[in-house]
Amino acid sequence: MQYMMLIYHDEKSPLRPAEGSQLMQQYMQEFMMFTEDIVKSGHFKASNRLEPAARATTVRVRDGKTVITDGPFAETKEQLGGYYLVEAKDLDEALAIAQRIPGARYGSVEVRPIMQMNR
Repeated sequence: MQYMMLIYHDEKSPLRPAEGSQLMQQYMQEFMMFTEDIVKSGHFKASNRLEPAARATTVRVRDGKTVITDGPFAETKEQLGGYYLVEAKDLDEALAIAQRIPGARYGSVEVRPIMQMNR
């Protein structure tokens, strides 16, 4: 079964390493090592880091009218910063993978099963 692991963090948190800092370079190295590990184990399907929430654009269509606004859908304390799509035998295995994601130390990782659609 496939699981989406959504990595959330507070972009303004003083606990999160600053962009360009030595600590951020180490943090990103941890992500690379984690990714290499799940590729080798066969769990990896896809992943990407997202631009900051300030670069987001939200599209809504209501009564046939499109409204486009800058920024994320809702004001929240934590923003979606990236994701992993993994293959796992069950939720327990997916949760074991998610707790190893370095971003869990500074924010949270939402684990959600991918709905299988009949085609």
